Amino acid sequence: MKRILGNGIILLLLSFSSWVLAESTAISVASVKTLKIDRGLSEDGKACITCHQKTTPGQVADWKNSRHAHAGISCIDCHQVAEGEPHAMRHANVEDTPVFVSPLVSPAVCGRCHVDAKEQFDASGHFRAYHQIIPKDNLHALQIVHEGRSHPELSGAPGETGCMQCHGTEIKLDENKRPTPETWPNNGMGNIYPDGATGSCTACHSRHKFDIAEARHPHACASCHLGPDHPNLEIFENSKHGHLYNTEGDKWKFDTAPDAWEPGDYRGPTCATCHMSGIGELAVTHNVSERLYWNLWAKESKVRGSDDVLSPLLGDGPAGREKMKSVCNNCHTSTHTNGFFTQGDKAVRLYNEGYYQPATKMLNELKEKGLVKDNPWTDEFQITYYHLWHHEGRRARQGAMMGAPDYAHWHGFFELQQDLYKLEGIYNKRLETGEIE
Repeated sequence: MKRILGNGIILLLLSFSSWVLAESTAISVASVKTLKIDRGLSEDGKACITCHQKTTPGQVADWKNSRHAHAGISCIDCHQVAEGEPHAMRHANVEDTPVFVSPLVSPAVCGRCHVDAKEQFDASGHFRAYHQIIPKDNLHALQIVHEGRSHPELSGAPGETGCMQCHGTEIKLDENKRPTPETWPNNGMGNIYPDGATGSCTACHSRHKFDIAEARHPHACASCHLGPDHPNLEIFENSKHGHLYNTEGDKWKFDTAPDAWEPGDYRGPTCATCHMSGIGELAVTHNVSERLYWNLWAKESKVRGSDDVLSPLLGDGPAGREKMKSVCNNCHTSTHTNGFFTQGDKAVRLYNEGYYQPATKMLNELKEKGLVKDNPWTDEFQITYYHLWHHEGRRARQGAMMGAPDYAHWHGFFELQQDLYKLEGIYNKRLETGEIE
């Protein structure tokens, strides 16, 4: 009798599910112009949505297809700020409202609900994206003096349209409490907001859908991780992992729940798989430094071993290596994984010992003898030295550690040896003549 009743209930549920599916597929949510709001939203929240459906329909369209909308979280829950906050302002079109808002939504706001993600981000290398730039006068000079030509009005353009869009900046406010055009808009990972919080969740999860699937695609990371100095997207696409993604990635399940996104949902990893996903016994993390062994972007690579979030050696290298091996071992044998890291480590050490250290020794000797120019960007030796570590050296190291042969070799070590030969030639000539050419 229990079995009969149980089977009857199951059939009834299946029938109901089929009806619901048929009903839901008959309606295109994206095509609904007017959203019926009866999810218990506040009157202020409803007012925001009703108005913005007309003024910024794209934003509302994204929102209504988001998990926030399904959870009853509306504009006001993220954009409302206390009257005393530095960025609090009355809405431009509803000056009589007692509600204060801001277009700026800092990680502190996201962290009200996403507590773990915020704490993990604050402990990661992404946190320092702009903090590390603040004390670097030479980098500011590069942008403003050399690239910006010290133009009285336009010198900020290289930084505003380039560097800050990835690294972030300290967002400033005008007299009306609105962000200045010199600092906003931008999705820089290391933005420092008026409320003191650092970061930018929207760098990976675009407003206003904040889609988990979007953040798992490599192109979310490629907003910043590409180009001559860290061509990680290009490196990924040169690898076997990238080949799999480009061939069949459109069929993978990128919207699986966070701790359930495992092999089977995909055949090859993306950036998020290796550095962030809850895969195997590893938990999801927003600390992108947690699974790293070497520092591959510094002038000389060293094993990570610092708990200072502003240190280039942030992390625990040996522990990070074991975590990354654990990621690899979900798809590869331990023999494959161990061999891969042995090969990669040799490439990193070769760069350190065969290229960076000899080049640095020559540079230091030339400096001691007064045989370098004050302006490094007009000095052939210093420019080549910069390319050796910042461009070719990074490409070789990252290419080796991401399984990209073209970037490890032709864009890496081949160009490194050309750089070193050039440096040796300039070095010998300056020592011989006692002059800068």
